[in-house]
Amino acid sequence: MKKYILLLLIAFLSVHLLAQDKNQFNPVNTGVNSLGIAPDSRGGGMGDVGAATDPDVNSQYWNPAKYPFTISRAGVAVSYTPWLRKLVNDIDLAYLAGYYRIGDYQAVSGSLRYFSLGEVPVAYQDENSPGYTIKPYEMAVDVAYSRMLSEHFSAAVALRYIYSDLAYREDEEVSAGSAFAADIAFYYTNYVILAQRECMLSFGLNASNIGTKISYDSGNTSQFLPTNLRLGASLLFPIDDYNTIGVSFDANKYMVPTRPVRGEDELQEEYEERLDRDYNDISPIKGIFKSFSDAPGGFKEELQEIQWSLGLEYTYHEQFSIRGGYHWEHENKGNRKYFSFGAGFKMSVFSLDAAYLVSTAQSNPLDQTLRFTLGFDLDGIKDLFGRRRR
Repeated sequence: MKKYILLLLIAFLSVHLLAQDKNQFNPVNTGVNSLGIAPDSRGGGMGDVGAATDPDVNSQYWNPAKYPFTISRAGVAVSYTPWLRKLVNDIDLAYLAGYYRIGDYQAVSGSLRYFSLGEVPVAYQDENSPGYTIKPYEMAVDVAYSRMLSEHFSAAVALRYIYSDLAYREDEEVSAGSAFAADIAFYYTNYVILAQRECMLSFGLNASNIGTKISYDSGNTSQFLPTNLRLGASLLFPIDDYNTIGVSFDANKYMVPTRPVRGEDELQEEYEERLDRDYNDISPIKGIFKSFSDAPGGFKEELQEIQWSLGLEYTYHEQFSIRGGYHWEHENKGNRKYFSFGAGFKMSVFSLDAAYLVSTAQSNPLDQTLRFTLGFDLDGIKDLFGRRRR
């Protein structure tokens, strides 16, 4: 007897089910949605901003071009996020990131993310036969090289391998999917005088997950990766020698074509032909350019595809931080609207950060999401052991 999966996991990955008006609800659909989950507590505590914030160990996800401007020569961090806890209790995201600065002008970095969808029950068609359990997951590993091109400007390129194993069936045509992608990032930072204070003004751009499509049936059908354009600006304002406040803003847009909507008078066969021609059969690169002008609702709907994030961070003596932020997504494109709050504590050797999400949209499964990050400053560890040897 054939086996059938009773619970398909992509439902957990897509929080786009939140919208209420189905006639207008038209989100941008992609595969491997877990790549869009902010992995660390600092950015997550500020409404998911990070394109232009001051560099830290987790810049690999937000903007790897920031690494040459880090103060410490090397660092590593691990983050953990229990995901969609209002729906299930065994979906988790684990993230490991690190970097090493080579000289004064360049750096290498990398990260590993593992997204577990927990245990999913599978049953036989025969009710008398016992079922079994599968453990689907998605993972991605990437490396990046970044370099300062001037005293205030840097660029980076990242390469990524993606693997997604969502389900098991006896049908040999269904298998795990894999894909390759790249990021291109830029970062600019300079000092400006504001209210007689020397402030740091920064801008960032990261075009991420530019790559192949992913398929689970040997290429018969395929999905776009969540190719994303992130633009950000940040201002770091020193109140005095001990107190600093940072304000950051990010705008995001998926560079993925919008799935065409069937017209009222359009025959199903005509719609399927147009769907293949304008969506299924186009290349990822063509889809990037098409994504800026293909929304069925015209320019108005293109603007709806932009997600906005605003974050604040107060830091005392470069050791203790309090954070807050807000993330907004149009209700027709997913309706992810939430506040986030966070705090961090930093010593010479390690840092500890946490973040908490509070949804403003009704019945949002992301509500009450927690994030934890533990980071290590390798320069601090080296200095600590150096002092002990003396």
